[in-house]
Amino acid sequence: MISQPFILFVLIGVILAFLIWGRLRYDVVAFAGLVAAVFLGVVPADRFFSGFGHPAVVIIALVLIASRGLYRSGAIELIARQLTDSARSLQTHIGVMAAIAAALSSVINNVAALTLLMTIDTDVARRAKRSPALTLMPLSFASILGGMVTLIGTPPNIVIATFRADALGEPYRMFDFAPVGAAVAVAGVLFVALIGWRLIPAARGKTDTGNELRDFGDYIAEAGVPAAAQIVGETVRELDSLAEESDVQVLGLVRRGKRLPGAARRETVLKGDSIVLEGSPTAIQHFIGAAGLEHIQSDKDTGIASPTLALMEVVVPVGARIARRSAQETRLLYRHGVKLLGISRRGKRIRERVRKARIEAGDILLLLGQEDHLPDVVEWLGCLPLAGRGLEVIERGKSWAAVSVFAAAIVGASFGLVNLPAALAAVVVVYVVLRIVPLSQLYESIEWPVIVLLGSMIPLGAALETSGGAALIAAAIVDWTGGLPNVAVLVMLMIVTMTLSDVLNNVATALIAAPIAVDIAQRLEVNPDTFLMGVAVAASCAFLTPIGHKNNTIIMGPGGYRFGDYWRMGLPLEILVMIVSVPMLLLVWPLTG
Repeated sequence: MISQPFILFVLIGVILAFLIWGRLRYDVVAFAGLVAAVFLGVVPADRFFSGFGHPAVVIIALVLIASRGLYRSGAIELIARQLTDSARSLQTHIGVMAAIAAALSSVINNVAALTLLMTIDTDVARRAKRSPALTLMPLSFASILGGMVTLIGTPPNIVIATFRADALGEPYRMFDFAPVGAAVAVAGVLFVALIGWRLIPAARGKTDTGNELRDFGDYIAEAGVPAAAQIVGETVRELDSLAEESDVQVLGLVRRGKRLPGAARRETVLKGDSIVLEGSPTAIQHFIGAAGLEHIQSDKDTGIASPTLALMEVVVPVGARIARRSAQETRLLYRHGVKLLGISRRGKRIRERVRKARIEAGDILLLLGQEDHLPDVVEWLGCLPLAGRGLEVIERGKSWAAVSVFAAAIVGASFGLVNLPAALAAVVVVYVVLRIVPLSQLYESIEWPVIVLLGSMIPLGAALETSGGAALIAAAIVDWTGGLPNVAVLVMLMIVTMTLSDVLNNVATALIAAPIAVDIAQRLEVNPDTFLMGVAVAASCAFLTPIGHKNNTIIMGPGGYRFGDYWRMGLPLEILVMIVSVPMLLLVWPLTG
């Protein structure tokens, strides 16, 4: 009779082969593997969906929603904006951005941190007239390193913590990962800032692959000046430095419904004025946030009452209802609750007010409206929506509320006042009540493929442990390293885990390696925490390929990277991680502890 461990080894081997092959999405492969495991009898039928209720799955989902809220509130944008400057040297910029990425990734999901900072980094690269290929890979690697510092920074840490609760009776706490993770992160950030970026092939730095394909031209837009705007009292000329930093041009000033003649560069900005801008949607949003401006509406219109707003770019074809008419003539805001924020006209500047300008066939419009109503209005206008570029309405007035609620939850969980899942759940509830995360975006914030992968692999990992499969692998590793010091066994396990993480999803790697780590520690009669923490570090170190970590995959297109570019900086970084982490592990989590 074929043993259960043998069936599991074959099944997991097939799953790994399909994951490396990459033709099928990883969540489909993992779920198919779980189904096969149930039919083969190695996972009990009553444990089929047990993984989806696991604390690790719940925590990851909640962290993703909380990260979305921090992004939408403008809290992270505010921090990043204060610390970026296109005038810095390339090395200084990489160092600053890498430090910001690592710090943000320690408190929010590292994928969310990269998504935000990548937009800022590409904007700075465009203003500095250099390719983002030189900076995106260091940024991605730094965000991965920063995730090692806390429990919620990266999914492998959550997996290891919850596995420890099952295996040893108590989970790791929020900052148990910090001593080793912070040392690795600091060393890694210094490496990518001082040396690593120089190892990126120079040829990748000559083109801005991702942005060239998505450059539709700049928009002409208007932004209102509220009483609290920090630019009140300044002249239009004095806005140049802020405009340059945001990569927009200030074209003029509108006062009492009339555009002032010329560029009005000597005019003082007053409350109630409107600033005429030219730039990309992201750049315009950046300037509005930095200057404390607001999207304007017409004098008689009441604005948009919906709490769930969305941005959409649309192209105006010949025969569209809005062609040869203005937004004011179509009563776009008054009748349909949609604002025309900007017009892009093949590089041509528009001299009229945006809402009064006659739209031409071929124009690209930037619209703001109620999320569930906007597509219907676009269809009524006869326009064609463009593929989304990740444009999002930032609710900057809620930034302090978002930060305060999230900080309170983290502090409460860190001091044991409330357990982490409950604290994060409370954050999500408050974010929904305050409309920091709209209900329509609540489930969209969750990366469901990751959830399905994790929920599918947890029962397989449990079966590997209960069937004795993990013990067999642990025995094999101990036998291979027979006669060597225990630290050599730790290094061997970390190398194997790190190698797997480069070709597999890091969550799957952590699920497979965690039970093996505990079994090895028990065979050697040493501290299992040393080996579990070693697995946590190694599972997060996916620097050799674009498929080991989602962050590396995200930057591949915008950076114009090839598969073989990653190991050039990634291999020395992984060696450095081993050099730094092993002594720290032995110091903080001694083998005899």
